[in-house]
Amino acid sequence: MSAFPCSDDVLSESVTLLPLPDVADQLGIAVTRVHQMLRDHQLIAVRREGITGIPKDFFDPDGAVVKPLPGLITVMRDAKYTNEEILEWIYTVDETLPGRPIDALHGPLAREVVRRAAAEPF
Repeated sequence: MSAFPCSDDVLSESVTLLPLPDVADQLGIAVTRVHQMLRDHQLIAVRREGITGIPKDFFDPDGAVVKPLPGLITVMRDAKYTNEEILEWIYTVDETLPGRPIDALHGPLAREVVRRAAAEPF
């Protein structure tokens, strides 16, 4: 089995990362399944201070993965964005949303975020 992908930490220190075992517990799955989700590009992990984690913002209040997130990651990877570029894009404030795309994924603007990601040139 190949190692799971892990991105450089391009996020602000204010972005909370959940360690992979905590993500597995939250989702009610084995940590190896979280590794598979990373290999399948359904989630993006970041290494910070020697610990690999997934941004807490990737989950809804009930602990499930925000529904549009895997599709957004797929759209952006198909457009040749790197994981670091995806993270930077979804955490950069866009006044026309308004706010950050990651925040909009939690509400009624989620489809607009995915549409914009598909429309923006690389």
